[in-house]
Amino acid sequence: MWEAADLNAWQGRIDEEDGAAGHRWHQIIQAPRTDRPGVCLLGFASDLGVKLNQGRPGAAEGPGVLRSALANLAAHNDHAVYDDGTVRTGDDLDAAQSAYAERVGQRLDDGHFVIGLGGGHEIGWAGFQGMRRWLDRHDPDARVGIINFDAHFDLRKPNPKGTSGTPFRQVADWCRDHGQPFHYACIGISDASNTEALFQFAHDNRVRYLRDLDCLDVHANPFIRRFIGELDYLYVTICLDALPASVAPGVSAPSALGIQPGFLFHCLSEIQRCCQYAHCKWLISDVAELNPRYDLQDRTAKLAARIVWEIDRLQRPEFNGHAS
Repeated sequence: MWEAADLNAWQGRIDEEDGAAGHRWHQIIQAPRTDRPGVCLLGFASDLGVKLNQGRPGAAEGPGVLRSALANLAAHNDHAVYDDGTVRTGDDLDAAQSAYAERVGQRLDDGHFVIGLGGGHEIGWAGFQGMRRWLDRHDPDARVGIINFDAHFDLRKPNPKGTSGTPFRQVADWCRDHGQPFHYACIGISDASNTEALFQFAHDNRVRYLRDLDCLDVHANPFIRRFIGELDYLYVTICLDALPASVAPGVSAPSALGIQPGFLFHCLSEIQRCCQYAHCKWLISDVAELNPRYDLQDRTAKLAARIVWEIDRLQRPEFNGHAS
């Protein structure tokens, strides 16, 4: 189910004349180490949850294509980036989510910041479980929150099993069963893509959200600041269907409207700034729903890679001292 990283698959341009200052990601990527904290990539090759959610299959191919798009990006400064391989679902989603969660917890134990490469948004339940396992060992009473950039709440009720549309309902159920508050915020919600039942569940469970039409910096900044101010640890997940189909056609469920990439990048910077100010530790992230079968000119893969690159940038020592 878990496959070790093939570092030889990372290929790209080499600018020998520039030495280390000309390095790209394919030249600095390593297998995970325990003596130097850094940013650790972990693939989740799954579209089983998408199929169960009646979406377009193909997201299982996402991690490999995303790595290829990352390989040629510039590696600024001396920082550690690791590849911890890929978890593949096969026909057992629950087992794959558990395997992914186990590796997330291990990499957090090593001091790494984990970025998941999806795969369908069923990665959300797996990522939360991994973070929660680590917290149960180190800080069980901590206040934990999730920010989801998404056109959808992903709060569907499992029927009976989880899908790409249920991850945060599964988190809500876990929080209820364990007497924990459910801190969940969505940015980019589409009124047209969420039923009245989903909005009702969101209201009943105090989910905070920004609609796609309200996604402006002036609204996002206080929204993010208030949410993070109540937390000790944060998980940020980006569903690529939050972005317009014109820039992200290669997803499981394309958006007619969506939020602009520049707004997303502004929000990521604001999240990092608010975490630093509020002493909230941003632990993990992931990028979900990359579906290469429907991409055009690799534009979705390239945008997904730029998002991963930006999250990595925000974890470097000059920003918050997490990675070194």
